[in-house]
Amino acid sequence: MDKMHLGDVLIKLNMITREALTSVMEEAYLADKSFDRRGSDDFALADVLRNKRGVSEEQLIPVLEYLTGVAYMDVRNCNIEAPAIRSVPESVARKYCLIPVFIHGSKLKIAMSDPLNMIALDDLRIITDYEPEVCFSFQSDILSAITANYVTSELAEQAMEEITQQQDIEEDTTQEEIEDEVSRAPVVRLINSLFNQAATMGASDIHIEPMEKSVKVRFRKDGDLREIMSIPRASLAAIISRIKIISGLDIAEKRVPQDGRFGLVMNGKAIDFRVSVLPVVHGEKVVIRILDRSNVLVSRAKLGFSDHNSALFDTLIKIPEGVILLSGPTGSGKTTTLYAILRELNHPAVNIITVEDPVEYHLDGIHQVQVNQKAGLTFASGLRSILRQDPDIIMVGEIRDAETADIATKAAITGHIVLSTIHTNDTASTVSRLADMGIEHYMISSAVKGVVAQRLVKRLCTNCRREKVTTPEEMVMLRIDRPVKINEPGGCNACSGTGYSGRIGVHEILVMDRAIRNMVTGGATADTIKEKAVENGMHTLSQSCRMLVLQGVTSLTELNRIAHSVDE
Repeated sequence: MDKMHLGDVLIKLNMITREALTSVMEEAYLADKSFDRRGSDDFALADVLRNKRGVSEEQLIPVLEYLTGVAYMDVRNCNIEAPAIRSVPESVARKYCLIPVFIHGSKLKIAMSDPLNMIALDDLRIITDYEPEVCFSFQSDILSAITANYVTSELAEQAMEEITQQQDIEEDTTQEEIEDEVSRAPVVRLINSLFNQAATMGASDIHIEPMEKSVKVRFRKDGDLREIMSIPRASLAAIISRIKIISGLDIAEKRVPQDGRFGLVMNGKAIDFRVSVLPVVHGEKVVIRILDRSNVLVSRAKLGFSDHNSALFDTLIKIPEGVILLSGPTGSGKTTTLYAILRELNHPAVNIITVEDPVEYHLDGIHQVQVNQKAGLTFASGLRSILRQDPDIIMVGEIRDAETADIATKAAITGHIVLSTIHTNDTASTVSRLADMGIEHYMISSAVKGVVAQRLVKRLCTNCRREKVTTPEEMVMLRIDRPVKINEPGGCNACSGTGYSGRIGVHEILVMDRAIRNMVTGGATADTIKEKAVENGMHTLSQSCRMLVLQGVTSLTELNRIAHSVDE
């Protein structure tokens, strides 16, 4: 029996008529004589149908995977790593229409427009010394990926070579000479290429780390650090000085930490970069936080609140006065949630003022104050001044000390809504932290209306997650009495082999009802308060995460991490 091809299956499934198929193949042949108008090249035909006949990817991909046994990868939405790009010359990538994605052990993940091209695979084995593992993607997407990634990678490689050839910056070099050196094209191109790579892959931080013989560059993505490249040690001084210049820092000062910031427009989006420089044994370590406004200014619906927690959240933000606190460690998404609350509360009838350190994103219609420690503008002093500005809603970036906590609680009691963050493990321990700061228990019970504890957990990659049945031990972790199907991480091109893609919030919301207020006034412990809140229907952080595991959104590994972080 003759092998069925893509066109035959699409006709059988009524996705296209035979007449339309014949017409599109003839049209493709006239435009490119190398096109197989017999329709036996399924991948070439799919690309033509997608681009010229509007047959959707959702229709084409399952059929192609079934016919060829090759998995699809969307190169538009995957992390393409620099070491993989460096392993294959651009000329080879364009010749065979392929894009290397990442290296895993002895394997090189490749996306190709024709993954059945054995000559290309043989050439890759010889060129790279890796065993190719292939997926297919559409030709136009691969060509775009080649353009985007090879330009960045080659610029970085060329810039590093040129920098290495230049003379090192000596300790006694004058500031004018240093500025001239680091304003040259190679350094500028290298730094810009790093910013571009980080922003393209959705990284939250860039780490430039001096080692004894090299400089390691790592990006933080979905909470984890991934090594991107190694830069020659000779490049370090020029790179650090360039970053200091654009951040407004003192390039001559290398003995003390420095903090700065700058902004760029990349791919049509305004992105802020916060810079921290720290002297370490082998030089200066730089960490750059990437702040993309589009990633922070999101609606509450995208923050991961369950239906249960969303209802409690509605209760909190409708209060006429009082303190609402968000708790959690650094990087748990507290600022994003705070901004989501402010956007919901922002309308012409209210006066909203914030005091932040730093002001990460500018919000229309809201008056934002930047803390300036050197000038004496602290959270506490800023909060006092805000109270003289007739505010309805106040947002304090963080309650760090007793003075700020005292002013915030008194402002809430006098009729203001006060929003802030605090570094505690869960909701109940927030009450203990305020008491430790010297706030009287009766003041806490009167002023604080609710606490939202928050963490971020990694989402399983929907492209490669695998189903499994829970073991008896896992049933105990999930607190269920019968086996169920859950998902575990796989590893594919789309997620760079990690098994995860993106993050989602898990929440614990404590509403200060009458029973909890009486307990707080009486000086109850955090454990006692938590037990009562759970009895009243509060979902703990671990419980919220268990729900996501049972829904197939995240993994047991993430549940373990959350459970350990909150001592549950």
